[in-house]
Amino acid sequence: MHSLERDTLKNMQRERLLRAADKTVLVGVSGGPDSVALLHVLAALRSPLGITLAALYVDHGLRPEESAAEKDYVRALAEKLDARFAAVQVDVRRSAGEKKLSLEHAARDLRYAALRETAAGFDAGCIAVAHTADDQAEEVLLRLLRGSGRKGLSGMRSRSRDIIRPFLRFGKARILDYLRERRIHFFDDSTNVDLRYLRNRVRHQLLPYLERNFDLGIRRALCKTADSLAEDEDLLEQMTSQALEAVVAGVSRNRQTSSWRIVLNRPGLLDQPIAIQRRIIEKLLWEVGGTASYYHIMKITEAAAGARSGSELHLARGLRVGIRKDYLEFLFPRGRGPWRGRLYPDRRSRTAG
Repeated sequence: MHSLERDTLKNMQRERLLRAADKTVLVGVSGGPDSVALLHVLAALRSPLGITLAALYVDHGLRPEESAAEKDYVRALAEKLDARFAAVQVDVRRSAGEKKLSLEHAARDLRYAALRETAAGFDAGCIAVAHTADDQAEEVLLRLLRGSGRKGLSGMRSRSRDIIRPFLRFGKARILDYLRERRIHFFDDSTNVDLRYLRNRVRHQLLPYLERNFDLGIRRALCKTADSLAEDEDLLEQMTSQALEAVVAGVSRNRQTSSWRIVLNRPGLLDQPIAIQRRIIEKLLWEVGGTASYYHIMKITEAAAGARSGSELHLARGLRVGIRKDYLEFLFPRGRGPWRGRLYPDRRSRTAG
């Protein structure tokens, strides 16, 4: 057994990446070095892990001159390694335009949606993706540039819901060594050197600059920071879940509009540390289908602390947060969609945009 295969097995067992239901693992395979190596390594570990494999190639529609050869290669590789195969084509440019997202963001959303839909079809318990420690370092820097908080800076997890990342502890160089030693062919994605994408500028310009001028071990340091913050975040998540049980006073759902109304005990919320308050608000905004932006979270915590009874916040897509003496309520009074009315017409409303 190759050392990369052996260490991947150890990591997966130590971190309990697979659960009892994960009898089939779907691997996202682009044809690039990391994902090709991951499919080979997991194929070598099928027996000790007790799993079967499937592979999915996602054509994003951005490189028609390259994708056909990649898809054919991944199909042949899956057949060689006795893994089931599927291919999906998505329209990234159209989705990015309709949703006003960057190409990177739209591609990621569509890719994970395709992975989950295919996993359901194959009855796969989890999805393996080939992020490495280098990807983790890049991700932490990207999130720092975007102003992420502690949760964002904790980076990617080895297991997050149905996604597993068996290579997250290994650097890119080790993956390339494995491919070279095993004489395994792979493709290079031409967009990986396109400096119009922020991730590529971080990868090819910012990280090398930091290594040359500040610290050769910057990638390792960023990964260590992510690990430390992830441990803290796990504890804060547990505390937030416990606090939610004590603070949420009522939950109801409008079947006609499929929108939620959640009532929060105001004094109970204010009894929590501010870090827990922010996390409670963030969770509730996601729960009701709102936008959990830093700005909105801070406006709501400020209102909970000092706004008078009868005040209200007007958030995105018709979401209202009503402030009463003893409670806050999150709801869409007229369903999802903008409107100019007031939740409490007898008082002047406050708006948060």
